Amino acid sequence: MPRMLDVSDDVRAEIGDEEADRLLAGENAPGSYDCTSCRTPGDSGQERTSTVLFVGEETAVLAFAHASCLPSQIVTVSEEQLQGAVRSITGDGGDVPAEAAPAPSQAVLGVTSGLVLIEGELRPALVVEPTGPIARPGAAPGGGDDFLPLLIEQGFMPVASLDTVPPVLHGWSVLLAMGQLHAVFQPGPHGSAPVAWWQAHQPLQVTEDWRTAVNKTQTVLLFAAPAGSIGRQPREDLLRDALDNAAARGLLAAGSMPLAGT
Repeated sequence: MPRMLDVSDDVRAEIGDEEADRLLAGENAPGSYDCTSCRTPGDSGQERTSTVLFVGEETAVLAFAHASCLPSQIVTVSEEQLQGAVRSITGDGGDVPAEAAPAPSQAVLGVTSGLVLIEGELRPALVVEPTGPIARPGAAPGGGDDFLPLLIEQGFMPVASLDTVPPVLHGWSVLLAMGQLHAVFQPGPHGSAPVAWWQAHQPLQVTEDWRTAVNKTQTVLLFAAPAGSIGRQPREDLLRDALDNAAARGLLAAGSMPLAGT
Protein backbone atom coordinates (compact mmCIF):
# COMPACT_ATOMS: atom_id res chain seq x y z
CA MET A 1 0.00 0.00 0.00
CA PRO A 2 1.20 3.58 -0.59
CA ARG A 3 3.22 5.13 2.20
CA MET A 4 3.07 8.65 3.64
CA LEU A 5 6.68 9.28 2.70
CA ASP A 6 8.48 12.54 2.04
CA VAL A 7 11.34 12.11 -0.45
CA SER A 8 13.29 15.34 -0.97
CA ASP A 9 14.67 16.27 -4.38
CA ASP A 10 18.21 15.67 -3.09
CA VAL A 11 17.38 12.18 -1.84
CA ARG A 12 15.49 11.36 -5.06
CA ALA A 13 18.46 12.48 -7.14
CA GLU A 14 20.78 10.26 -5.11
CA ILE A 15 18.67 7.07 -5.07
CA GLY A 16 17.06 7.51 -8.51
CA ASP A 17 13.46 8.00 -9.63
CA GLU A 18 12.75 4.28 -9.88
CA GLU A 19 13.76 3.55 -6.29
CA ALA A 20 11.97 6.67 -5.01
CA ASP A 21 8.75 5.65 -6.78
CA ARG A 22 8.99 2.13 -5.33
CA LEU A 23 9.34 3.62 -1.86
CA LEU A 24 6.33 5.87 -2.32
CA ALA A 25 4.29 2.93 -3.61
CA GLY A 26 5.15 0.96 -0.48
CA GLU A 27 7.17 -1.73 -2.23
CA ASN A 28 10.47 -1.11 -0.41
CA ALA A 29 9.40 1.08 2.50
CA PRO A 30 8.76 -0.39 5.95
CA GLY A 31 5.39 -0.02 7.59
CA SER A 32 6.75 0.38 11.11
CA TYR A 33 10.21 1.73 11.87
CA ASP A 34 12.28 3.30 14.64
CA CYS A 35 12.74 7.01 13.99
CA THR A 36 16.41 7.68 13.24
CA SER A 37 16.18 10.93 15.22
CA CYS A 38 14.12 10.30 18.36
CA ARG A 39 14.38 6.46 18.25
CA THR A 40 10.65 5.97 19.01
CA PRO A 41 8.38 3.85 16.76
CA GLY A 42 6.80 5.28 13.64
CA ASP A 43 4.39 4.00 11.00
CA SER A 44 4.78 5.23 7.43
CA GLY A 45 1.26 4.01 6.67
CA GLN A 46 -0.29 6.24 9.33
CA GLU A 47 1.93 9.34 9.66
CA ARG A 48 4.15 11.49 7.51
CA THR A 49 7.61 9.98 7.37
CA SER A 50 10.87 11.45 6.06
CA THR A 51 13.44 9.48 4.10
CA VAL A 52 16.92 10.32 5.37
CA LEU A 53 19.93 9.15 3.39
CA PHE A 54 23.20 8.81 5.32
CA VAL A 55 26.09 8.99 2.85
CA GLY A 56 29.69 8.02 3.57
CA GLU A 57 32.63 7.98 1.20
CA GLU A 58 31.68 4.54 -0.16
CA THR A 59 28.45 3.54 1.55
CA ALA A 60 24.93 4.96 1.70
CA VAL A 61 22.19 3.88 4.12
CA LEU A 62 18.55 4.90 3.81
CA ALA A 63 16.79 5.53 7.12
CA PHE A 64 13.39 6.82 8.17
CA ALA A 65 12.28 9.51 10.61
CA HIS A 66 9.05 11.14 11.75
CA ALA A 67 8.53 14.16 9.50
CA SER A 68 8.01 16.19 12.69
CA CYS A 69 11.53 15.23 13.83
CA LEU A 70 13.55 15.64 10.62
CA PRO A 71 12.89 16.73 7.05
CA SER A 72 13.84 14.40 4.22
CA GLN A 73 17.50 15.11 3.53
CA ILE A 74 20.96 13.78 2.81
CA VAL A 75 23.28 13.63 5.84
CA THR A 76 26.97 13.35 5.06
CA VAL A 77 28.96 11.29 7.57
CA SER A 78 32.37 9.70 7.55
CA GLU A 79 32.66 6.17 6.24
CA GLU A 80 33.95 5.15 9.67
CA GLN A 81 30.83 6.51 11.35
CA LEU A 82 28.56 4.75 8.89
CA GLN A 83 30.33 1.41 9.07
CA GLY A 84 30.53 1.69 12.84
CA ALA A 85 26.77 2.20 13.02
CA VAL A 86 26.19 -0.85 10.82
CA ARG A 87 28.55 -3.01 12.90
CA SER A 88 27.02 -1.88 16.16
CA ILE A 89 23.62 -3.08 14.99
CA THR A 90 24.49 -6.31 13.20
CA GLY A 91 27.48 -7.30 15.33
CA ASP A 92 29.34 -8.54 12.28
CA GLY A 93 29.33 -5.81 9.68
CA GLY A 94 26.70 -7.57 7.56
CA ASP A 95 23.69 -6.06 5.86
CA VAL A 96 21.39 -4.02 8.03
CA PRO A 97 17.74 -3.12 7.44
CA ALA A 98 17.73 0.46 6.18
CA GLU A 99 15.26 1.69 8.75
CA ALA A 100 17.47 0.48 11.63
CA ALA A 101 20.42 2.78 10.95
CA PRO A 102 20.78 5.38 13.73
CA ALA A 103 21.76 9.00 13.29
CA PRO A 104 25.37 9.54 14.41
CA SER A 105 25.18 10.36 18.12
CA GLN A 106 22.86 13.37 17.68
CA ALA A 107 20.10 12.06 19.92
CA VAL A 108 22.38 11.59 22.97
CA LEU A 109 23.71 15.16 23.15
CA GLY A 110 21.98 17.33 25.73
CA VAL A 111 22.16 21.06 24.95
CA THR A 112 21.53 23.94 27.38
CA SER A 113 21.66 27.65 26.54
CA GLY A 114 22.84 30.30 28.96
CA LEU A 115 24.77 33.53 29.40
CA VAL A 116 28.34 33.22 30.66
CA LEU A 117 30.30 36.18 32.06
CA ILE A 118 33.73 36.35 30.40
CA GLU A 119 36.02 39.38 30.29
CA GLY A 120 33.32 41.52 31.89
CA GLU A 121 30.65 40.76 29.29
CA LEU A 122 27.71 38.34 29.31
CA ARG A 123 28.19 36.10 26.29
CA PRO A 124 25.68 33.69 24.73
CA ALA A 125 26.76 30.10 25.24
CA LEU A 126 25.62 26.56 24.60
CA VAL A 127 26.64 23.79 26.97
CA VAL A 128 26.74 20.30 25.48
CA GLU A 129 26.81 17.21 27.66
CA PRO A 130 25.98 13.70 26.40
CA THR A 131 23.51 11.58 28.33
CA GLY A 132 26.08 8.76 28.42
CA PRO A 133 29.64 7.89 27.36
CA ILE A 134 30.55 8.54 23.73
CA ALA A 135 32.73 5.92 22.05
CA ARG A 136 34.62 6.26 18.82
CA PRO A 137 32.61 5.02 15.81
CA GLY A 138 33.03 1.27 15.57
CA ALA A 139 34.61 0.90 19.00
CA ALA A 140 33.67 -2.05 21.18
CA PRO A 141 31.04 -1.34 23.87
CA GLY A 142 32.40 -0.49 27.30
CA GLY A 143 35.62 0.93 25.96
CA GLY A 144 35.42 4.21 27.87
CA ASP A 145 34.37 7.76 27.05
CA ASP A 146 36.13 9.36 24.06
CA PHE A 147 33.96 12.49 23.92
CA LEU A 148 36.69 14.99 24.89
CA PRO A 149 39.43 13.49 22.67
CA LEU A 150 37.02 13.44 19.71
CA LEU A 151 36.15 17.10 20.29
CA ILE A 152 39.80 18.12 20.53
CA GLU A 153 40.52 16.28 17.28
CA GLN A 154 37.76 18.38 15.70
CA GLY A 155 39.39 21.63 16.82
CA PHE A 156 37.87 22.29 20.24
CA MET A 157 40.35 23.60 22.79
CA PRO A 158 40.73 22.22 26.33
CA VAL A 159 39.61 24.85 28.85
CA ALA A 160 41.41 25.24 32.16
CA SER A 161 39.42 28.33 33.20
CA LEU A 162 36.67 30.59 31.84
CA ASP A 163 38.82 33.74 31.93
CA THR A 164 39.01 34.28 28.16
CA VAL A 165 36.82 33.74 25.12
CA PRO A 166 37.68 30.41 23.42
CA PRO A 167 39.14 30.56 19.90
CA VAL A 168 37.00 30.40 16.78
CA LEU A 169 36.17 26.97 15.36
CA HIS A 170 36.42 27.60 11.63
CA GLY A 171 33.67 26.03 9.56
CA TRP A 172 31.35 25.53 12.55
CA SER A 173 28.15 27.55 13.08
CA VAL A 174 24.98 27.66 15.18
CA LEU A 175 21.61 27.86 13.41
CA LEU A 176 19.04 30.12 15.07
CA ALA A 177 15.79 30.64 13.15
CA MET A 178 12.73 32.59 14.25
CA GLY A 179 14.35 33.02 17.65
CA GLN A 180 14.70 29.26 18.21
CA LEU A 181 17.76 27.03 18.27
CA HIS A 182 17.77 24.43 15.49
CA ALA A 183 21.25 22.96 14.98
CA VAL A 184 25.02 23.13 15.33
CA PHE A 185 26.86 22.59 12.05
CA GLN A 186 30.38 21.28 11.50
CA PRO A 187 32.50 21.29 8.33
CA GLY A 188 31.66 18.56 5.83
CA PRO A 189 34.30 15.98 4.92
CA HIS A 190 36.86 16.88 2.26
CA GLY A 191 35.67 20.48 2.03
CA SER A 192 32.04 19.60 1.28
CA ALA A 193 29.00 21.48 2.60
CA PRO A 194 28.57 21.71 6.39
CA VAL A 195 26.66 18.90 8.08
CA ALA A 196 24.65 18.83 11.31
CA TRP A 197 26.74 17.88 14.34
CA TRP A 198 23.70 18.30 16.57
CA GLN A 199 20.12 18.86 15.48
CA ALA A 200 17.15 19.57 17.76
CA HIS A 201 14.27 17.10 17.60
CA GLN A 202 12.10 20.17 18.06
CA PRO A 203 13.46 23.75 17.94
CA LEU A 204 14.66 24.85 21.38
CA GLN A 205 13.45 28.07 22.95
CA VAL A 206 16.09 30.51 24.17
CA THR A 207 15.54 33.48 26.46
CA GLU A 208 15.07 37.03 25.25
CA ASP A 209 18.33 38.01 26.98
CA TRP A 210 20.18 35.22 25.15
CA ARG A 211 18.76 36.34 21.79
CA THR A 212 19.69 39.95 22.52
CA ALA A 213 23.25 38.96 23.40
CA VAL A 214 23.72 36.73 20.35
CA ASN A 215 22.29 39.34 17.99
CA LYS A 216 24.86 41.77 19.39
CA THR A 217 27.91 39.51 19.11
CA GLN A 218 26.80 37.24 16.22
CA THR A 219 28.92 34.61 17.99
CA VAL A 220 28.04 31.65 20.20
CA LEU A 221 30.43 30.03 22.66
CA LEU A 222 30.07 26.26 22.82
CA PHE A 223 31.28 24.42 25.92
CA ALA A 224 31.29 20.63 25.99
CA ALA A 225 32.02 18.10 28.72
CA PRO A 226 31.66 14.32 29.16
CA ALA A 227 28.52 12.79 30.62
CA GLY A 228 28.05 13.53 34.32
CA SER A 229 30.41 16.52 34.40
CA ILE A 230 27.91 19.38 34.52
CA GLY A 231 24.33 18.14 34.89
CA ARG A 232 21.10 20.07 34.36
CA GLN A 233 21.42 23.32 36.30
CA PRO A 234 18.26 25.36 36.98
CA ARG A 235 20.04 28.74 37.18
CA GLU A 236 22.83 30.41 35.22
CA ASP A 237 24.93 31.02 38.34
CA LEU A 238 24.82 27.29 39.10
CA LEU A 239 25.64 26.51 35.48
CA ARG A 240 28.68 28.78 35.70
CA ASP A 241 29.81 27.04 38.91
CA ALA A 242 29.47 23.66 37.17
CA LEU A 243 31.47 24.90 34.16
CA ASP A 244 34.22 26.26 36.42
CA ASN A 245 34.34 22.95 38.26
CA ALA A 246 34.54 20.93 35.03
CA ALA A 247 37.32 23.20 33.72
CA ALA A 248 39.31 22.84 36.95
CA ARG A 249 39.06 19.05 36.63
CA GLY A 250 40.25 19.09 33.00
CA LEU A 251 36.86 17.98 31.68
CA LEU A 252 35.87 20.97 29.55
CA ALA A 253 36.50 21.87 25.91
CA ALA A 254 35.22 24.92 24.05
CA GLY A 255 35.14 26.90 20.85
CA SER A 256 33.50 30.04 19.43
CA MET A 257 31.39 29.86 16.29
CA PRO A 258 29.37 32.34 14.26
CA LEU A 259 25.61 32.61 14.35
CA ALA A 260 23.70 31.48 11.29
CA GLY A 261 20.17 32.78 10.94
CA THR A 262 18.34 35.28 13.11
